[in-house]
Amino acid sequence: MEYDLVVVGGGPAGMLGAAVAARKGLKVVLLEKNDRLGKKLALTGGGRCNFTNDSDGEAFGRNIVTNGKFLYSALNAFAGRHLMQLFQTLGIQARVEADGRVFPASGQSGAVLKALQKHLQDSGVEVRYNSGVRQLLSRDGQAAGALLSDNTRVKGRSVLVATGGASYQQTGSSGDGYRMARRLGHTIVGPRPALVPLVVRDGWVRELQGLALDRVMLRVATGGRVKAEQSGELLFTHFGLSGPAVLNLSSFLTKHFSFPLDLIIDLKPGWPGEGLKKLLQDQLQQHPARSLKNTLSVILPQRLAPVILVLAGVDGSRQGAQVTRGEREELVSVLKNLAVTVTGTRSLNEAIVTGGGVSVKEINPSTLESKIIRGLYFAGEVIDVDALTGGFNLQIAFSTGYLSGSSAGDGQ
Repeated sequence: MEYDLVVVGGGPAGMLGAAVAARKGLKVVLLEKNDRLGKKLALTGGGRCNFTNDSDGEAFGRNIVTNGKFLYSALNAFAGRHLMQLFQTLGIQARVEADGRVFPASGQSGAVLKALQKHLQDSGVEVRYNSGVRQLLSRDGQAAGALLSDNTRVKGRSVLVATGGASYQQTGSSGDGYRMARRLGHTIVGPRPALVPLVVRDGWVRELQGLALDRVMLRVATGGRVKAEQSGELLFTHFGLSGPAVLNLSSFLTKHFSFPLDLIIDLKPGWPGEGLKKLLQDQLQQHPARSLKNTLSVILPQRLAPVILVLAGVDGSRQGAQVTRGEREELVSVLKNLAVTVTGTRSLNEAIVTGGGVSVKEINPSTLESKIIRGLYFAGEVIDVDALTGGFNLQIAFSTGYLSGSSAGDGQ
């Protein structure tokens, strides 16, 4: 049997691409290496499935780290509002949070997965589970199907590769698509961890394991100039730093910087230095008999105060009236410029997404068809695109899935 379209990979990009193509009249088979679809999708947003972001086009674009211009056609063809409309027809009501993140109202990723599976079924897509693909087939520069791990050939007039990246390998995302695409002549931009926790050298960080700070500013500067910065929540861990601000910053660091590097943490970004000095001075004057440690704990988490005192070289047992101007200035300097040495990141397998992938120079952005092999399409994380946290990466997966599936349907 020959199919019109063979889809490799049953994540969000593959599922939507398969359904769109089938609804255009194509005979579609979806090959999934696992025993179920969407294993990584079920983990997103802490299991709540942050499936898109309510940002408009320009704001959405500012959250794309790599090859945003390449994604213009895909995001225009199928934007967040289109995804929410589709989910509504599938019985999934969206809830938009204050920061623009969009979740299913049920708060359950399983509901989204079930809806997508039903969409596949209703669209007439044949799904084959436990069907790992060994290589993609081509003939005379034209996609011709896929060879499975058991040497079964699945013939197809076109092929959509939606195999994902190389992170969270327990979900099946092992980088297979890179190898398959390279074998057909495609260039692979070296995979790198994106949205990944940072490993730091400083021992005091580990003492704060589990402490989360709601709003900090992270900066990396070279030659006195800020080269990258992110604000948001920070989490201290047993190996270093995590949390949304750290994860977002990591995508720029792994792409543009080498390790080790110095990271500056502004613990009080809402306070200018002089204002913070006055706040501290006022607290000390109002409570002259109280220890500096206890006074500092008024403006900092209790666990953090003693660490700051040690780093500033100031005795926290001294009473407020005994603290000198120089000591106040040193404390404020540490609060505004807390330095850590980042030695690297956690492994690629622990990254939320994979940076790198099939070079966009070899993919038509208007159709997502290969410029090397006719009838070969790409969608999702296998492409060299990535974005910040907040639902942007999943929307990219759905958008590229939609455009590639639609293009495959129009091409036959």
